Order: sequence, then C-alpha cells, then structure tokens
Amino acid sequence: CEVEVNGLILIILQGYPLSNVALKGEATQSSTLSFATASKAIDGRRISFYSNGFCSHTAEDETDPWWRVDLQRSFTITAVKVTNRGDCCAERLDGAEIRIGNSLENNGNNNPRCGIIESLDGTPTYTFQCNEMEGRYINVIMPGSQKILTLCEVEVKIGLNSPC
Repeated sequence: CEVEVNGLILIILQGYPLSNVALKGEATQSSTLSFATASKAIDGRRISFYSNGFCSHTAEDETDPWWRVDLQRSFTITAVKVTNRGDCCAERLDGAEIRIGNSLENNGNNNPRCGIIESLDGTPTYTFQCNEMEGRYINVIMPGSQKILTLCEVEVKIGLNSPC
C-alpha cells in the first residue's frame, strides 16, 4: 500500500485511481429510459447535456427512483461529486439523497446519508463532503412519487486510510 521513494511516501491502491474510485465500479438503477443506462454516470465525463448521450436517466414518473454504484469493496469515502443536467430540468435533482454503506437492504437506499441535494442552483457539479463514511455502495435516491432521476456523472473520492 505504501511505497517510499527518496523519502517521499506514495500511497498505492492496486487498480484504483485515488481521484475517482467509481470509475472501476458497476452501476445500476431502478429503471432506464431509452439509452440512458446507469453506467453513463460513471464514464468519467462531466458532460451535462443529456442529448449528448453521457447521462443516466430513470423512467418517468417513478416512485423513489434510485441509482447505485458498487465499488466492488468497501472504502473510506471522503466526498461524492455529482454532475447534474445542464441543458434543462436541474430542479429534478432537488431533494435527492446520497447514501453510503455496505448493505443492499432496500437496494442500498437504507444506508447512512452523506448529504441531501437541496439545490445545485445552476451549478452543474457539486461536491458533498462525506466525513470518511465507510461503504461499498454509493446510492442516489430521489424520494417521492412521480419522480425522475438523471445523473451525468458521479465521482467518489476516498481517504488515504482506505484499506489496500
């Protein structure tokens, strides 16, 4: 995990970039509209225009739609960065919850909450500080009926004390 080179300690997590561990994850969501699969939100592109084909999208008018990335193992999560749609409908993400944990009970939507997206207020990308929460699953859930969940990118930052 640690390598010392000329007095400098380097942290190495095999196969995981320190900048965004979601890139190595597997994404799923409660439903899919057209071509907008869950994996589009972890493709490494912060392109926020849905029509460009780089955003996930659940079916319309769903109750409690959710999106999840499985990081394949538990990490210490320091932050989750969410990129919303930039072309329209930004308010659709208002009230969404970011949840982190190791349980798949209720599709992972019962895990502890890192934050609530109050309003991104025209800022397409926002970082939520998660205070070193432990978890394998990162969920974004939109509570309520007749909801739509669209995510253009979800990035997951880990702490340096995550196990190798």
